[in-house]
Amino acid sequence: MFKVNELVVYPSQGVGSVERIESQEIGGVKADFYIVRILSNNVTLMVPVANAINVGLRSVCNPSIGQQIFESLKDRTGFTGYTGQNWNRRYREYSEKLKSGDLSDVAYVLKELFLIGKDKELSFGERRLLEQAMGLVSLELAHSMSKTQDEIKEGINEIFADVIAAQEEKG
Repeated sequence: MFKVNELVVYPSQGVGSVERIESQEIGGVKADFYIVRILSNNVTLMVPVANAINVGLRSVCNPSIGQQIFESLKDRTGFTGYTGQNWNRRYREYSEKLKSGDLSDVAYVLKELFLIGKDKELSFGERRLLEQAMGLVSLELAHSMSKTQDEIKEGINEIFADVIAAQEEKG
């Protein structure tokens, strides 16, 4: 069970703070809800306490996991790129990974899109997914590793400096 003021992660929304736990009667059934305010956009979510784990609500990763995720962004082995895979299929796959709430899946999408961008210009949809993945990864790592989101973004941009430079040459 999560506590008031605890930082949690809601899939595809990112890091939020449990503002309160309240009971409500809906359809004649009384239920307890976490009231979670998402930090990046100030959206408030009501998450049923009984179903919180099933919908993917989880604690922010610990610092050692955060460091492992950050280091995994540097590993480019196994990157196959977009060969033989159309954009629609990739978009669906990446969207599912972002919705999974698993930080390693979200980091995978971030890395893949950065690396695809080295070889070709990203479409509008790909750029939106990249921005979403960057926001989700950087905010959670910032809270996990006691840094600012800007420091984490700067570190990620340093990892992909060669990719960013290649994109700037094209554009």
